[in-house]
Amino acid sequence: MAQDEPSLELVWGAFTGYQRTAVIKAAIELDIFTHISAGVTSVDGLATRCSAAPRGVRALLNHLVMDGFLTRDGEQYGLSPTAAAFLDRKAPAYIGSAVTFIASPTVVEGFTKLTEAVRRGGSAIPNEATLAPEHPVWVEFARAMAPLAGMSALLLANLLDVEHAPGWKVLDIAAGHGMFGIAFARLNPAVQVTAVDWKNVLAVASEHAAAAGVAERFRALPGSALEVPFGTGFDVVLLPNFLHHFDIAACERLLAKCRDALAPGGRLAIVEFVPNDDRTGPPDAVRFSAVMLAGTPAGDAYTFAEYQTMLKNAGFPPPTLHELTPTPMRVVIATK
Repeated sequence: MAQDEPSLELVWGAFTGYQRTAVIKAAIELDIFTHISAGVTSVDGLATRCSAAPRGVRALLNHLVMDGFLTRDGEQYGLSPTAAAFLDRKAPAYIGSAVTFIASPTVVEGFTKLTEAVRRGGSAIPNEATLAPEHPVWVEFARAMAPLAGMSALLLANLLDVEHAPGWKVLDIAAGHGMFGIAFARLNPAVQVTAVDWKNVLAVASEHAAAAGVAERFRALPGSALEVPFGTGFDVVLLPNFLHHFDIAACERLLAKCRDALAPGGRLAIVEFVPNDDRTGPPDAVRFSAVMLAGTPAGDAYTFAEYQTMLKNAGFPPPTLHELTPTPMRVVIATK
């Protein structure tokens, strides 16, 4: 974004951004937001509840006040509206667990070697890249990201009007936590879900399906989504946050495979960070290309124009683009 005047604050904020991430991660790990919501609002009270040093708690709380997550009235602390909605573990929209994955050592390591990744044009940690078969980071992803994904999953289900659908067969590719297929099954008792992912990841998705009461309509199909046979006759194929890991050629091969799995008239739903065609926004989608640069050999945040071309080459007619507001996700929908 262009600046009318030089901004030292902008530079300093970029220099110290990792510190804010560390502070909020520590607060989530200590359950600071949940304890304050329960009425423990003083430094000493929180130190006792968290089994932590008062000096440490005071520094953490005041940082969180400056960052806008806490309020302060004298020596009493409270939750900001944002923290109350998203960071109190008992709140319906709690998403705090996501920081466990986003700030995980595997993800962070890619950014510590970003200069080299820029020079290479791909991840500088190839031997530990997250695309390795059954990489343990995806179990962490499946557990940590489920609450955040559940929000996007419900929005997508509403977009596709799942509640009024007939007996759909749904294929959830790279299902991870399984929340997309699970949301469909929860909203419609006639939906059957087949989830594809590594065996160790599907164990977590199956736990989530059981907790949601849809285990009998949730089938696990272990293996690489690029290799395992999907079967045919699916009414909906879900591709949530997966294509960004690969180059365009690999994406086109997978999209052609998805088309083969669909019944006539079936729909493919691609959930992704999708930057505008000129890559000037939205901000999170534009930035996501750097995430893929740091963590994958050839992945990217693809524009809608690029998805249009990929889908055409995979045999699909022109797709449509939809927002999943208020999340930063967008959905590309193509019909067979």
